[in-house]
Amino acid sequence: MGGVIITIDHDEAVRRFQALGLADAAQRLDPYTQGGIFGQLEEGQITAEEFRTEISRLVGREVSYDECRHAWLGYCGDIPRRNLQVLKQLRSEGYRLVLLSNTNPYMMSFILSDEFDGEGHSLEHYLDALYMSYRLKVMKPNDLFFRQVLMAEKTFPHECLFVDDGPRNVAVASQIGMRTFCPKNGEDWTKEIYDYLK
Repeated sequence: MGGVIITIDHDEAVRRFQALGLADAAQRLDPYTQGGIFGQLEEGQITAEEFRTEISRLVGREVSYDECRHAWLGYCGDIPRRNLQVLKQLRSEGYRLVLLSNTNPYMMSFILSDEFDGEGHSLEHYLDALYMSYRLKVMKPNDLFFRQVLMAEKTFPHECLFVDDGPRNVAVASQIGMRTFCPKNGEDWTKEIYDYLK
């Protein structure tokens, strides 16, 4: 999702968490795979409420759900219209599109809302299935994430093209036999993807 469908703004997320009072946000946040309480949230080890409580403890004041959500949504940069258009086009051509995302309930409260695309649709409108780390209880680049998705989708690795802006994620997907494409965060991949689908 991040870095492919939407542009990731890591610096803005850091700024927003710092504004909450988390002085070491730059050390705690990672563009691809979170650690500490951020990783625990994205791996489903703690709930959104437990995360809020722990952030409150770390910054020394009560932080609200909305404040946490606002900080997490700093990661959401642009949602290029071309990306959504090519998702619709690929589905119309018969491709099955599934999301494999390291994410959390705060992010998904926006992504799965009708506000997502500015036209009254959530991301679900553009995809056939969504696999989220906090629900699967595992994060990329752990190969268990990929294996769970392959089992759920009843498909073989060589039948899949995995698109991700994280080199570590792509490396693991490649090792288990998936074809891969690693565009850079925010790069226009919508034409090049067809070279990989041939």
